[in-house]
Amino acid sequence: MFFETAKLAWRSISRNMLRSFLTVLGVVIGVAAVIAMVTVGNGTTAKVQQELSRLGTNTLFVRPGQWGPGRASTEAKRFTDKDILAIRNQVSGLRAVAPINRGTATAIAGGRNHSTSVIGTNNDYLIAQDWEIGLGRNFLAAEERGQAACLIGETVRRELFGAANPVGQNIRVSNIACPVIGVLAVKGQSGMGDDQDDTIIMPLKLHQRRIGGTTTISSIILSAQDGVSTAKVQSDVESLLRERRRIAIGREDDFSVNDMTQMAAAMTGTTVLLTGLLGAVAAVSLLVGGIGIMNIMLVSVTERTREIGIRLAIGALEGQVLTQFLVEAVMLSIFGGVTGIIAGLALAYGVVSFLGVPFVASPTIIVLAFAFSAAIGMIFGYFPARRAAQLNPIEALRHE
Repeated sequence: MFFETAKLAWRSISRNMLRSFLTVLGVVIGVAAVIAMVTVGNGTTAKVQQELSRLGTNTLFVRPGQWGPGRASTEAKRFTDKDILAIRNQVSGLRAVAPINRGTATAIAGGRNHSTSVIGTNNDYLIAQDWEIGLGRNFLAAEERGQAACLIGETVRRELFGAANPVGQNIRVSNIACPVIGVLAVKGQSGMGDDQDDTIIMPLKLHQRRIGGTTTISSIILSAQDGVSTAKVQSDVESLLRERRRIAIGREDDFSVNDMTQMAAAMTGTTVLLTGLLGAVAAVSLLVGGIGIMNIMLVSVTERTREIGIRLAIGALEGQVLTQFLVEAVMLSIFGGVTGIIAGLALAYGVVSFLGVPFVASPTIIVLAFAFSAAIGMIFGYFPARRAAQLNPIEALRHE
């Protein structure tokens, strides 16, 4: 019985193939948009998690000011060398304490020049960031005290020296003649799309004196030892800095200490939220597609009123007529759902390939999108089917 009903439904659909395709186009677009948006969002989330994992789960970032929406940090007092010494001596369980000052400068070597970021720090920065040296060495004690020396990233090496070995060569950074003592191992792009290899690292004292023109420190990166709780380290650092900055009990900190785990959770939470919002917006087009199916089915009922009347007159039951039209609507929506799934996965694959993020398809979303498209057909197809089943056979036979 059901097979015959499906056969009749397919015959009715195939009579007007172009109209049937245009009818389900809204469902196709809706399903494709939902799957593509969610897949790209999942890939972006995976990429962010991957990039953050490179920084390690035992890393903490210390900045002046409270960072977050609506919280300014420009007025907060920056850190000093004494703060770094106090953290190193009084906070236990630390593997690395790296003060950081950042700036930009033009590097010149021979007849080439390149504008890049310049970081003033110490050897602990390489430990905290798990950054290896591909060629050369790290800073000597005399260099950390302010003697000119620099490590360059692979991008800077390529722009200034091509494929040549730059170790032992001199470059000019701003107004500093700086010998290259090493080349950093390749890191590639960060989760934010920045080229991590486009950088020069020099001793903090040299950066403060010749580029920053300051004796303060803009931020600190801490790396806890394996097995040491970052929560305890964070608490100890906060207590120490509150004491050193003379912050009264009950007053808010004028600095922030963020665990890498907290930052990872915040960033991935944001991408998950955006993915959900984009998926919800795309799902609206599914409702539009369902309205299109209902509209065309109502037109079909009007066009086939005489046919319905004949079926009712020769003994067809109302339930049989309702089932036939309902099956037609569901078949249209299922066709649209399957086509939308294929189109959505293909679109998502193209986008993630272009963006360079992982392809992370969600079976749950695919199943939900398909089930939702079938439900759309049943819900929006019921009203035209019910109208057809309730037609008066005599009135229907009189319809021209």
